[in-house]
Amino acid sequence: MERSIDELIELLNDKDDFVVEDAVGELELRADEALDPLIDALSSRKKSIRLHAATLLGAINDPKAIPALVDTLHDNNKLVRREASTALSRMGEPAVDPLIETLDDEDWRVRGAAAWALGNLGDEKAIPALEKLLDDESGFVKQGAQSAINSIKK
Repeated sequence: MERSIDELIELLNDKDDFVVEDAVGELELRADEALDPLIDALSSRKKSIRLHAATLLGAINDPKAIPALVDTLHDNNKLVRREASTALSRMGEPAVDPLIETLDDEDWRVRGAAAWALGNLGDEKAIPALEKLLDDESGFVKQGAQSAINSIKK
């Protein structure tokens, strides 16, 4: 019997890594069907579900997930934030403008994650916004912006 997408998403929180791995694999195979539920799962109270949802959305690589992944850069868990940033860096050109807008966020962690993702995307139109962050109050943001600029200019 085939499991529902919601059941598979709940299994992302299982204590058994093999169960989680199987659920991830099945969700990837059913990407079209899983997209909207995975976007919703970014709001789960369970960290492991949010983390795996972000990872899967990066693998599925559908621009529909970009707004939710940008919101996830505000997650209270740094691993979830990092995974959302990684997912966004895989989205290509459609993620560039939303990430540039996020560079103005009040949270330094969000600005840093957005800078990192923009560096991975490599789009030159991000350079002016990244250059503004070179004077940021946060060392993490400054370093992320400089690294992103260097990556883009390679």
